[in-house]
Amino acid sequence: MNASKKLTDGALLTGIYIVLLLISTFVPVISIFSIFLLPIPFIIYASKYDWKPSFLMLTVATILSLIFATIFSLPMTILAGLGGIMIGIAIHHNISPYETWARGTVGFIAGLLFVFLFSQVIFQVNWMEELDQTIQESMEMSRSTLEQFGLGEQTEEQFEIIEEQMMFIKDLVPFAIAVIAIILALVSQWFSYKILNRIENRQLAFPPFRQLRMPISLIWIYFFALILSFFSLEPSSTLYLGVTNVLMLAGMFMTIQGFSFIFFYAHHKKISKALPIGIVVATVLLPFVLLYLVRLVGIIDIGFGLRDRIAKQSN
Repeated sequence: MNASKKLTDGALLTGIYIVLLLISTFVPVISIFSIFLLPIPFIIYASKYDWKPSFLMLTVATILSLIFATIFSLPMTILAGLGGIMIGIAIHHNISPYETWARGTVGFIAGLLFVFLFSQVIFQVNWMEELDQTIQESMEMSRSTLEQFGLGEQTEEQFEIIEEQMMFIKDLVPFAIAVIAIILALVSQWFSYKILNRIENRQLAFPPFRQLRMPISLIWIYFFALILSFFSLEPSSTLYLGVTNVLMLAGMFMTIQGFSFIFFYAHHKKISKALPIGIVVATVLLPFVLLYLVRLVGIIDIGFGLRDRIAKQSN
């Protein structure tokens, strides 16, 4: 009975996935939203039956996607499958929502790396060269436009600075992949919680944002990368790229920790939520002024257990 139910659920959810895939493939406008829905069939199945049947479902879904859709659907299926299964396995084992989010992020990173490798090997698309060419074309277009107004010579030095900054974007591709994976995992997990709560009468939910706490090991990773960044590293070296991206990613997590502490402090002092929300908005609008202050708050919170000290003082 259990095997029959497992097979039936697998066939049903695979069919739902194929329908979602066909819609996202042939209706491009919807694909912007469907990318967050594609992992959900895998999440639901893995949350019920763990990893072995889920990877079998992914294999079947991959074959069917090649039959009913196009070869372009293969990387999308792998991306949705790996990310969805990682989230579903974590739900199956009753792992905390934030750790589930972290595991889902790892799955989506693996899927995105597959997408990049697949496009480069099969379609001969070198994303780094394409990005470099896009930057160069954009710079040339801007330069020619200013030259028509007789401003070319006055802005040449500024263009050199801007070009260096634009080229720096190429070095942040791994960071961009991680951020995309984080967003995919968060939204897909949130949707799956809503669906699982409805169809299985569960109580899955993210804890309040004020309870989010990063591991203390993050602070050591951040400072180690920060120290290495002070050395004269070759810009084209792997170490430089690694340090740059780790520093950016760890800094982002520290900033999130800072925001989490601000929400915690406002709740602890019974201050209106409008204050922490206003700080978040102000930080987005004025990042050069407030971003590093919020990050510093996050570092102090992780390193010195700031919220624990405040909680003890109140008790």
